[in-house]
Amino acid sequence: MAVPALDHSTTRYSLQHAYWMARAAGLAPLERGAIDQQARAWGFQEVRHFESEHAMPFPIEDTQAYVMAGDRMIVVGFRGTEVLKIYDWLTDVNTPPVPGPANKGFVHYGFHQALQSVYPGIRDTVKELRTGNQSIWFTGHSLGGALAMLAGSRFYLEEPQLLPDGIYTFGQPRTCERLLAAAHNTAFRQRCYRFVNNNDIVPHLPPGPFFTHVEALRYFDVDGRLHESMPLVAGLKDRAKGFVTDPPAPETDAIRDHHLPNYLAAFEKSLAASG
Repeated sequence: MAVPALDHSTTRYSLQHAYWMARAAGLAPLERGAIDQQARAWGFQEVRHFESEHAMPFPIEDTQAYVMAGDRMIVVGFRGTEVLKIYDWLTDVNTPPVPGPANKGFVHYGFHQALQSVYPGIRDTVKELRTGNQSIWFTGHSLGGALAMLAGSRFYLEEPQLLPDGIYTFGQPRTCERLLAAAHNTAFRQRCYRFVNNNDIVPHLPPGPFFTHVEALRYFDVDGRLHESMPLVAGLKDRAKGFVTDPPAPETDAIRDHHLPNYLAAFEKSLAASG
């Protein structure tokens, strides 16, 4: 189906806007020129890029992000990564937590380090480009989803103490512990949406109980239908159905469901069903 163009005037949740935030998350891994070209095709006049090399406890050499700004909207997107590059690290229970934004609770050390390497530049750039009270959105897939959630939290809990209009994440891993999650949920009620595609393995990592998720969940079932909640038994049945119905392939269902194109396909099914 043909999805209407990105609405720069929106300031609230909609399935259509979530789809566009997923597409914006998909820009982050592209070459700078490709990001610039697509951003301007979507109506954004300014694009800035951020890349920082740093030592990490997992096989990712740098953090990459971008800011695109128009007259009415600013979007900050963070690059994700492949499951196999971070799986061992996400399952390592010995990775220490560190204090979260404004010392509220704790976050996973790796996420903190990855964000810190680019956050000051992103913060200053958004402040510079926000010349007309534009709405502000954070988005990311996989690792990028964790960084988007943390960046949005820092934007509000720390300087400039500005509440973003929305945070949209796709296949986000568990990022923080319960104290920070509670503070985030209070501040970002009806502003943060965490999308999970059926058997995507990454949202189940790092293992609990110390690390947890922020609200609010939006779950795509195996048929591409979107649910605002999924009871335990129904969720187990749906995930089992996903394992059975997904055709054999070199990758497991849990890894295939993590790929962003499969999130976009689920969005398109759901948008078509909604008319």
